[in-house]
Amino acid sequence: MCSEILRRRYLFKDVDGRIIETEDQMYHRVADVSAGIESQYSATEEQVKNTVDNFYQLMAEKKFLPNSPALMNSGRENGMLSACFVLPIEDSIDGIFTTVKNTALIQKAGGGTGFSFDRLRPTGDIVTSSGGTTSGPISFMKVLSEATNAIQQGAFRRGANMGCMSINHPDILNFINAKQNPSAFTNFNISIKVPDNL
Repeated sequence: MCSEILRRRYLFKDVDGRIIETEDQMYHRVADVSAGIESQYSATEEQVKNTVDNFYQLMAEKKFLPNSPALMNSGRENGMLSACFVLPIEDSIDGIFTTVKNTALIQKAGGGTGFSFDRLRPTGDIVTSSGGTTSGPISFMKVLSEATNAIQQGAFRRGANMGCMSINHPDILNFINAKQNPSAFTNFNISIKVPDNL
């Protein structure tokens, strides 16, 4: 990873956005946090120090770098080191907006989110409780995308989403074409799920 990317995204900054750590300090910070956990699993002080040193060396020599949340959040109050969370979306207003809330909390802490839209009814299905019709999965994908746009992730980057839909879902063509507009769903990668027997 080039030093410019590290400066832009991962090095600690003060409240005015000025960088307040070096690349080397970042490697030490990440190594201390990541290896320090070993002390909770019967590692001796010397073993922890060796793990810190080894992990630092791997990063400093650019042989290994952990994921973005580990680089950004090691040593921060929220301490989110995991990158990806897969959230269910139930086919109800309550279920959908519970997922929106959980997405906001995860992305606020620095994580990314993934969803399968298969459980949501297709556009135009009848809603028995009201007699109206459903707006379909793409409309709720827009809600999730806008929620992501509103959250500054870990003060360094916007959140990222992965959307999946089965090729058998009635709205699959709408899903495939959802990103035809380059300004739409800029925080979503999309994937089509295809069964093995096709």
